[in-house]
Amino acid sequence: MEKLLITGGTALKGQVRISGAKNSVLPILAASLLSSQEVVIGNVPHLQDVTTTISLLTEMGATISIDEKMKVSIDASTVNSLYAPYEMVKTMRASILVLGPLLSHFGEAKVSLPGGCAIGSRPVNLHIEGLRAMGANIKVEDGYIVAKAKKLKGAKIIFPIVTVTGTENIMMAAVLATGKTVIANAAKEPEIIDLANCLRLMGAEIEGDGSSTITINGVDELSGCHYDVLPDRIETATFLVAAAITQGKLTLTHTRPDTIKVIIDKLRKAGADIQVKNDIINIDVRSQLDSVDITTNPYPDFPTDMQAQFIALNAISKGKSKVIETVFENRFMHVQELVRMGADIEINGNTASIKGVKGLTGAPVMATDLRASASLILAGLVAKGETIVDRIYHIDRGYECIEEKLTKIGASIKRLPK
Repeated sequence: MEKLLITGGTALKGQVRISGAKNSVLPILAASLLSSQEVVIGNVPHLQDVTTTISLLTEMGATISIDEKMKVSIDASTVNSLYAPYEMVKTMRASILVLGPLLSHFGEAKVSLPGGCAIGSRPVNLHIEGLRAMGANIKVEDGYIVAKAKKLKGAKIIFPIVTVTGTENIMMAAVLATGKTVIANAAKEPEIIDLANCLRLMGAEIEGDGSSTITINGVDELSGCHYDVLPDRIETATFLVAAAITQGKLTLTHTRPDTIKVIIDKLRKAGADIQVKNDIINIDVRSQLDSVDITTNPYPDFPTDMQAQFIALNAISKGKSKVIETVFENRFMHVQELVRMGADIEINGNTASIKGVKGLTGAPVMATDLRASASLILAGLVAKGETIVDRIYHIDRGYECIEEKLTKIGASIKRLPK
C-alpha cells in the first residue's frame, strides 16, 4: 500500500491552481445518463472517484472519451446495462447518484448499496423514499437497490434532514418526470447549484437551487451540452490551511472565494492576512495563529469536510478551542493520530477540546478517510522530523496530484511505493 513521506518545517510559498470540484463532477457525470446526446464536461479533476465513475458509466455501455486536458465526452445513447455492480461502487458513496438518472431515463435500475469513507451513517433510505413518492417500485435485496418505474411522476419531497446526494438524486430523477416536483429542506451547497446549472443547459426546468426549496418541472427529454465544473472549495480551503499551518504565503488561482466565505472569515479571525480578488485568493501568515472555535453544519455554515484540517491547525495555534461535529457521528478518527504526533486533544461525544501546543513531532500515522488524510498531511508539513501517512488511497479520491502541488510550493513530500 502506497504511503506519503513528509519532512516538516518548511513554510509554503508560491502559487496553486485549484482543480475542479470532486463533489460537482460526480453528480454531473451521472447526469449525462439523462440525455441521448453527447455531454462534454470540462475542468474535470484527475481523481480516483472520477476514474471509478467513468469506469462505471463505461461498464453500463456509455461511450466515453477523455482528452489530454481531462475534458470528458459522454454519449449515453449506447447504454445497454442498467446495473451498477458492488465491485464497481464499493469504494465510493457517490455511486448512488446513478440511481435517479437511470430510473428517470430508462425506467429501471439495479444499483449496489454504496461504500466509501467510514465516517458515520449516511443512509440511502432518503433517496429511496423520495423516488417511491414519485411512483417508483423499489426493493432492497442482496445488497442492491432494485428500482422500476414506467414513468416517474412529480411529487413533493420533504427531507427530514439535509442530504446533498439525496437532493441531487431527486433533482436528476425529477427533470424527466411528469409534472412538478418540489424538494423541501433541500441542500444549498454550491455543488447543487452547479448540477442545476448543467441540467438547465441540457434543457431542464429548475428553480430555487441554492435555497431550501427547489422546484423542477419535468420535460420530455434533455439535450447534450458543454459544461465546465466549478472550482473545488474544499481543496481551496485545504491549501489556505496549509499556508496558515506552515506560516506561509500562497496565491490560489482559478477558485471561487464566494463559496468559502465562512473559511476565510475563520482564518482572518485566527490572524491570517487574506486578500480576495475575482478568482484569486492571497494568504500571508507570518506568526502563530490564534485558535478558533468551530461548529460544523450544512452549507452555508462551516463544512464538515474542513473539520479535520482545522483541528490540525488549532492543534498548533495559540490558546484553547472547541470543535463540534454535528453532521457525522464518527468523524474524529484522525484525532488519535494527531495525538500520536503530540497534539493535546480530548474527545467528548461530538466535541473535540484542543489545547494548542508549540509544535508537533513526526510519526507514522494512518488515514481513515479522505479529509482525515488531508489533516495528517497538514500536520506532517509543520511537524518536526518525518511523518509517514499510510492508507493514502483515501487522499487520491479527493485531491488532484496533492504531492505534486505541495512540492511546487516548497513542501518536502514524496510517495513511497507499495
